Amino acid sequence: MPNLKDIKSRINSVQNTKKITKAMKMVAAAKVKKAEYTVKASRPFSDELLHLFRKMLGTVSEYTTTGLKVECGLDNYPSLITPREVKSEGLLVMTSNKGLAGAYNANVIKAALKRVEENTSNGIKTIIYPVGQKAVSAFKHKPGNYELKKGYLAIANNPTATGAELIAEDIADDFVNGEIDSIDIFTTHFNNMMSYNVVAWEVLPVKVEKAPEKEIDPLMEFEPSEHAILQQLVPMYITNSIYQALLEANASELASRMTAMSAASNNAEEMINTLTVDYNKARQGAITQELVEIVSGANSVK
Repeated sequence: MPNLKDIKSRINSVQNTKKITKAMKMVAAAKVKKAEYTVKASRPFSDELLHLFRKMLGTVSEYTTTGLKVECGLDNYPSLITPREVKSEGLLVMTSNKGLAGAYNANVIKAALKRVEENTSNGIKTIIYPVGQKAVSAFKHKPGNYELKKGYLAIANNPTATGAELIAEDIADDFVNGEIDSIDIFTTHFNNMMSYNVVAWEVLPVKVEKAPEKEIDPLMEFEPSEHAILQQLVPMYITNSIYQALLEANASELASRMTAMSAASNNAEEMINTLTVDYNKARQGAITQELVEIVSGANSVK
């Protein structure tokens, strides 16, 4: 016969777990609406920036930094848009700092590890730029032929344009210095509250098709010069791509956590109901056993 005390203890334990998962679901639900609004509101700007970038590339025939002030890798725009043979590739892997978000982190890390295997088989060195504690922890302990760079932890909790610019400066410096020949972002594309998909965006070198001549205004004038504008536009495009990826990842993480905690709360409720039935059966069995013993004792006295 099941021990009543043990069953009661399990019920209390599951009830406490349910309180935690329900609270986490409510917190994620409160945050995900704001994250959803932010990510969807930023997409039109990204599209318009890309359109402007394509028109600029279609207008300028040669790229040069002559007469421009170059202080860091992001300022050297010709290098950032010039492809070269890939001997080393950087992967900017975006995850969360916390778990309990379903398969969100595992899916992103799995896709990145698959790319690592492909690069290894092709003789390409891989350098990991982890965003979020989960990526840092995963790539510290998982075997693989890659180099791990410093992690960006605070940015994963609070995606900002400033944080995106910090990442852009680091990867641009490594790209211009020749430490990496290309870099992809591994993030998730937020579809809705119930779904997202893992995507890989190529960031460096910047590959944008030039706009056709019919889309270019022949009366366009540039001040102070088209090269000065491109020197500002290329870093803006790279930084915005990273920022958009951070927003997409944040919204996907919160939606995944809300779904996971909702499922956990429902499972806890089902387990409580099952354990309550078992507890009632065990208690009824114990009472019946006591009555049988009392009656048997009374009969033996007669």
